Amino acid sequence: MSDLRAAVREATQQLAAAGVGSPEHDAVVLAAHALRVEPSEVRRLMVLGGDVPATYAGLVAERASRVPLQHLTGRAWFRGLELEVGPGVFVPRPETEVVAGWAIEATLSTLESGVTSPVVVDLCTGSGAIALAVKAEVPQAQVHAVEVSDLAVAWALRNRDRLGLDVEIVHGDAVTAFEELADVDVVVSNPPYIPTTAEPVDPEVRDHDPEVALYGGSEDGLAIPRLVAARAAGLLHRRGVLVMEHADSQGESLPAALRATGSWSHVEDRLDLTGRPRATVAVRA
Repeated sequence: MSDLRAAVREATQQLAAAGVGSPEHDAVVLAAHALRVEPSEVRRLMVLGGDVPATYAGLVAERASRVPLQHLTGRAWFRGLELEVGPGVFVPRPETEVVAGWAIEATLSTLESGVTSPVVVDLCTGSGAIALAVKAEVPQAQVHAVEVSDLAVAWALRNRDRLGLDVEIVHGDAVTAFEELADVDVVVSNPPYIPTTAEPVDPEVRDHDPEVALYGGSEDGLAIPRLVAARAAGLLHRRGVLVMEHADSQGESLPAALRATGSWSHVEDRLDLTGRPRATVAVRA
């Protein structure tokens, strides 16, 4: 097929039939990837009658089989940062951009209170998305991040080095990480939190995201988040802030679990842009 517009239209229909949530967007992005141009250029070529790249049909077929779009293009956008992702690392989601924003707000608040170089720790960093976003938007911050998966660490280091952001990324367990740090200002975490009795609905998550990044270690999904929160309590100074992402079903259970520890003076849950419970923000007592 030599008509790019017709090919993208056909691809959109194919992806829609396969249950892809954003078929037209994905069809255009895959064409851009195959042509090595921006999506805006694909739309221009669709009007002018551009040719179809030879690899396009294969990419569309893989996306129709629910291989993540980001695995096919090798990149994911996160708060304006272009991250490299692929097999072995959790693909950052748009809802986590909001969580990162709350951590950034907390970090900026420390600057306003007179702290010149706030210390931020990202526990369970994955691709490095949150840690790198904090450093990009608050350059004064000292940012440290830890990840248990060796594959994910490799992706995070690759993203850090390519973006040129001064973030410490270590391979280790978030539950015991950074023994050398104290009086941390902000801890942010997107830990594994899916209940062990549940299964993600989307094939992109269920079949392609690493299990170590998904399951929270217990039937309520909170075994690992509780341990990570305990480590955060050990890192933070009094009045330091924890921002922790959770499943939309945990908007009451995670705050209750944190309150029960006595480590936090203020615990609130926040909604994402779709109105779903998304993260708990707590202040160290």
